[in-house]
Order: sequence, then structure tokens, then C-alpha cells
Amino acid sequence: MQHNFKPGLLPLKAEKDLRTLVENRSVYTMQHCELNVYETRQQSEKVRLVFDDMVLTTMLRGKKIMHLFGSEQFDYLPGESVIVPDHEEMVIDFPEANQENPTQCIALAVQADILQDTLNLLNEKYPKVEKDDSWKIDLSCFHLQNTLEIKTTIDRLLSISTENNAAKDVLVDFTLKELLIRLMQTQARKLILDSYHKNTSTNRFAFVVEYIKSHIHEDITIDKLSNLCYMSKPNFFRCFKREFDISPVDFIIQERIKAAKKLLKDMNVTISQACYSVGINNLSYFFKLFKRVEGITPNEFRKSLN
Repeated sequence: MQHNFKPGLLPLKAEKDLRTLVENRSVYTMQHCELNVYETRQQSEKVRLVFDDMVLTTMLRGKKIMHLFGSEQFDYLPGESVIVPDHEEMVIDFPEANQENPTQCIALAVQADILQDTLNLLNEKYPKVEKDDSWKIDLSCFHLQNTLEIKTTIDRLLSISTENNAAKDVLVDFTLKELLIRLMQTQARKLILDSYHKNTSTNRFAFVVEYIKSHIHEDITIDKLSNLCYMSKPNFFRCFKREFDISPVDFIIQERIKAAKKLLKDMNVTISQACYSVGINNLSYFFKLFKRVEGITPNEFRKSLN
């Protein structure tokens, strides 16, 4: 059965209808999803929008202020995504949109059946490490910073959706499932990072995260981490990567650079001191890792603080 994916626009009194604000709305309808690409060129407030299905929205350009769940309000910027449940009203401000600086975003409406198929696949074939945990879209973690993998998958989905290809629906379904999996992995990582200290006795990866953070200045080996989890080294590596979409080695590197950035904000701390304080014993290697993670050197990071 085909779903009607057209977004429901609530009647506005003195507020402007979204259709009068969007210079260009491109719509690509596939078997299990609909992709809307919006470009807004007029400043406005309290524009209301509702979809009949769960929606993944992603900012491409400009700025919005989002109002969700009655009380949540936050700036919505490029490189971020927001997951909105079905029939949930979005109230959107466009504080900077104009002809020269349009706000661009996408809204991907996803049918419930392909989401459920993806959840069933993960929970049956690739269950989480903790038996009382399961794969799900967690709406308590609805505002996400896109990872490189999420951005790449969204870009690929956009590309496939605009193709004239007889197998487009099949390709979209595969890519959509990949995107849903990467979103759930990103959510799982964010939820662990935000509340690891509360769950160290019930979640072994939360315990590992706490260990890494409290021993960031030391040599941290995968052997040590796998022993803490009572798992073999290959199984630990595989399960960590599967649940969080990042290897434990790369996670440790990111945590070291995160700790280094905090130290570098203190101008009395030298770059060398920051390097050695986060467990990296080679300054040139520290520069290489910092540039890989942050896209800039430690020196450039310091200059950006002024």
C-alpha cells in the first residue's frame, strides 16, 4: 500500500503559510519514503509543519530556530539532523533567510514498515551486547550532529533519488536502511557519552567509556578494554564498532583530542604539554591526529579562540 507522504500544513492566522516562503520545493517520492528539498528565501517566524510519518530533517544551509515537543527550542544549523516522530508539529523560525542567503534543508519522510524491517534485522542478526537493550530510534536523542558517515549516506540518498533509474526504489531502500542504522549507532554513542557515569554498573561499554576518560593520559590498549568487558579482543572490537559506528581505536583518539582542546583553551598550557597530558608521546603525531579529527592544527585552533 502506498502512503500519502504530503506534509500537512496547519492553518495559520496572521502567520505565513510555508508554501509562500519556499521559493523552491523539490519532491522525490519513492516506494518507502519521500524526500523533500526546501529552499526558503524570506525571513519569518512560527511556520508550522506536520508529517504523517517519522521524518529525518537535515540542514544544508542557513539557520532555523526549531520548536519541538511543546517546549524544546534550539538553533538548527548546517551539519545537524533532527528526528521528528509522525504527527509531531514542528514550529520553525527563519531568522536569517533572504534572497541572497536562502535556508536550505531536506525532510525525509520514512514509512513505518521499512523502519520496522531495519529494527527487526538488527535485533535478530546483530543484537546489542546487553541483553536488556535493543536497537531503536530513541526520540530522547532527536537532535544530532551528523557524522561523516551520515553526511555521506544522505548525499548518496539525494543522488539516487534524483536519478532516472529503473532500480531506483531498490537502491533507495538499501541506502535508507543504511542511513537508519547509522542514525541509531550515532544515537547510541551520544546516549552513552551523555550518561555513561550513570550506567557503568549495567552497561559494559559505559564502563569502558568511563575508563577511557579517566585514563586518557595513559597508554590504553584494546586488550585492556576487552578484558574489562569480559570479551575476546576480536569480539569487543567488532561489537563496539557495530554499536557506535566507530572503532574503539578511533574513539580513543577522538577522546584524546577532545581532552587536548580543553587544555589548549588555557594559554598557559603549551601545545607540547597538552599533547603529553592526553597520552600522546609524539608531538608530530599529535599534530597529525589533531588535524585529522578537527580539520585544523593545534596552532590554528588556538588562533580561532581569539
